[in-house]
Amino acid sequence: MTELHGFALTAVILAISAFVGLLAVRLRQPLIVAFIGVGILVGPTGFGWVEADGTIELLARMGIAILLFLVGLRLDLHLIRTTGPIALATGLGQVLFTSVIGYLIAIGLGMDTVTALYVAVALTFSSTIIIVKLLSDKRELEQLHGRIAVGFLIVQDIVVVLVMIALTAFGRKAGENLAVDVALVFAKGLGLLAGVALLMRYVLPKVLHQVARSQELLLLFGVAYAVSVAALSDWMGFSSEVGAFLAGVSLATTPYRDALGARLVSLRDFLLLFFFLELGARLEFSDASRQLTDAAIFSVFVLVGNPLIVVLIMAAMHYPVRVGFLAGLTVAQISEFSLILAALGLSLGHITGATVSLITVVGLITIGGSTYLILYSHRIYARLERWLSVLERTDGRKRDLHGHEKEADVILYGLGRFGGAIADQLGKTGHRVLAVDFDPHRVARSEREGVTAMYGSAEDMHLLENLPLSHARCVISTVPLAETSKALLHGLRHHDYRGKVALTAHSERDAEQLAAVGADLILRPYPLAAMAADEVLDQLLGDGGEGSDSDRPHP
Repeated sequence: MTELHGFALTAVILAISAFVGLLAVRLRQPLIVAFIGVGILVGPTGFGWVEADGTIELLARMGIAILLFLVGLRLDLHLIRTTGPIALATGLGQVLFTSVIGYLIAIGLGMDTVTALYVAVALTFSSTIIIVKLLSDKRELEQLHGRIAVGFLIVQDIVVVLVMIALTAFGRKAGENLAVDVALVFAKGLGLLAGVALLMRYVLPKVLHQVARSQELLLLFGVAYAVSVAALSDWMGFSSEVGAFLAGVSLATTPYRDALGARLVSLRDFLLLFFFLELGARLEFSDASRQLTDAAIFSVFVLVGNPLIVVLIMAAMHYPVRVGFLAGLTVAQISEFSLILAALGLSLGHITGATVSLITVVGLITIGGSTYLILYSHRIYARLERWLSVLERTDGRKRDLHGHEKEADVILYGLGRFGGAIADQLGKTGHRVLAVDFDPHRVARSEREGVTAMYGSAEDMHLLENLPLSHARCVISTVPLAETSKALLHGLRHHDYRGKVALTAHSERDAEQLAAVGADLILRPYPLAAMAADEVLDQLLGDGGEGSDSDRPHP
């Protein structure tokens, strides 16, 4: 193999990457773990076939630039607003507490101040890409813990960009006059922001309108623009990552961002392969026993400490412990940004290759471990519930029912998109609805005709004692979790409820299970939506395209 060079060697590395990637997929592991492992395998630590040379480094930097460009392109501040202050409080709180505790652990292990700071900060960031993929596969992105998790992951992404700006701006050797250096940094930063703002206002909309006529040209323009701004940022003394991020932000408000983002995802994934290969090839294990001991300590902290910090913060804000636990598991790993931050510290001369290796090993352990924690999160919570229940602080949000609430015709669990639509329809048709939801901000914002909202959970069997079950003719749950629905049905029977019960299922299997345990009606949101759409489309097609706009149905 040592005789292979250039094209043939690249082909061998790609083939090995594909094979190891296949094994990772079968083991339900993110490809990051596989690619870093390939880098170790083919690098100096392993077979010694390749070293991190200029070609791999160039492709790696391109991959990082495209990654940061896409983060900026899809920066959704609206998502943070819709999840309320919980995303900001949890995101910033977790970063703060993890950094402080991680720093103290690093100092306790004998690290110097700068190294301890880098390690501590690297432990705080979690992978948005991995988490969104796992939650999407489990269909939990739209659940409360999923929305909160994505919200505070976006907060983390913003923080890591700010950290990189600070490091590259002040990390290099300062001149004799510190005040002048600081002023120069701010002047350059404002100049870069002003330039990007002018492009957003006067240039990019017109250029994109012309470029978007060709999808291939749109892709080329996106890459060229991201890399150009990244190179300009690097020339001005900031990192190329910062420039790529700003390039993405400048296009985030354009109507072409989704098309551009969709086309760049595959290119990003391919180029990031070389970043992880380079990272693996650069790993140093000169003091392996010491590194593995330190890595084990930090990994336990990330896998256990980070979720616990999130649980405590969310419990203090009166969210259910179950929601805090499920959201907390999403931060039980460090992200690709942690590895990028470590590589940046190495390039600035702040840390050594051994520290980068330590952070990378922690990444491998925590990314691999947290994947299984998230996949089996509900089973894990069921086993830990009795111990975690001592942290529950939701009782303060429950209140005694009074007045018209005691005369509710319908008790509705869940005020999400499906539940909210049902509440609207029932309220408009004159039914008195008592809606129960465990998102306190959703309850606070609920203003629907004929609908009274209160805080509570479908899994809280004690809450049933305070609900007007004797007056309600129907209990509806829009929570699409079979186990939760079964527990609710069991609780209703325990309280001798005589009315009808309607439960929600997203799959045929769940629908059959709920029907078998005695649900009176199974609600299937997707088939119901398809039936409604079919009626509207049937009317539209029946018109044959004729008639005035006022005669056409409006969905």
